[in-house]
Amino acid sequence: MSAATPSNPGREVVLTLSGPDRPGIVHAVSGAMLDLGLNILDSQQFGDPRTGEFHLRMHLQGEGELDRALLERGRGALARDLGADVAMHDPHVPHRLLVMVSRQGHVLNDLLFRVRTGQLNVEVPAVVSNHEDFRAEVEWHGIPFHHVPVTKETKPQAEVRLREIITEERIETVALARYMQVLSEDLCADLPGRVINIHHSLLPSFKGARPYHQAHDRGVKVIGATAHYVTADLDEGPIIEQDFRRVDHRMSPEQLARTGQELEAMAFARALRWHVERRVVLRGRRTIVFS
Repeated sequence: MSAATPSNPGREVVLTLSGPDRPGIVHAVSGAMLDLGLNILDSQQFGDPRTGEFHLRMHLQGEGELDRALLERGRGALARDLGADVAMHDPHVPHRLLVMVSRQGHVLNDLLFRVRTGQLNVEVPAVVSNHEDFRAEVEWHGIPFHHVPVTKETKPQAEVRLREIITEERIETVALARYMQVLSEDLCADLPGRVINIHHSLLPSFKGARPYHQAHDRGVKVIGATAHYVTADLDEGPIIEQDFRRVDHRMSPEQLARTGQELEAMAFARALRWHVERRVVLRGRRTIVFS
């Protein structure tokens, strides 16, 4: 399933830059883009005084169809002159997203609705699950559903199949929409910055089963959700987005769970959108997110 067709394809580009900070970077980039005939629609930057790094995201537009070969030459020259990592992306090309789910469907449902209505510029060529629960719903959306069961004994074979699907479908990012299996260290290492998970709390808290019952027992005053990149360290990956809501003693565990599910869906959708739009800069254990 693909996102809605963009209204003005071929005339816009998103530039991202990360490299050593020094005076005149914005001026140099702006001048190079002007030479390419591009107008700046939006620009955000951040110079990190702790690391000496500079990060920038520009959304640019040309008068007509963009010459991609010319843009690539300009990108290469800019990268060499500034000693930085510079990339250019067509914001209208849908991002290829693999969705994985287990037996809780609230995040999956929200995600598929957003894709179907064009709120996320992604296409979902496949959904993978270790259970059959959502086959009918996924196939109703016109998306192939892959049942890949996982046990302790069959986990290596399951990940072989998962790798095949990622390769066959040219997957750019894997979205764990409440997928309740831990990915192996090898798979995490092979997909750095390409797997996003939604966690059922404001990390790091209430790990394990029945998190909302744990929260209820502790009398918490806020509950939330955390969207983060997946690493080999369980639930310790760089955080992209968090959402929370105040609660009190009048709410039952079931009410907490419903509220938490809403937060999970919203935080996950924002994290995916920012990732797809190249707004997230991944630097070690932390992220920089341009709004």
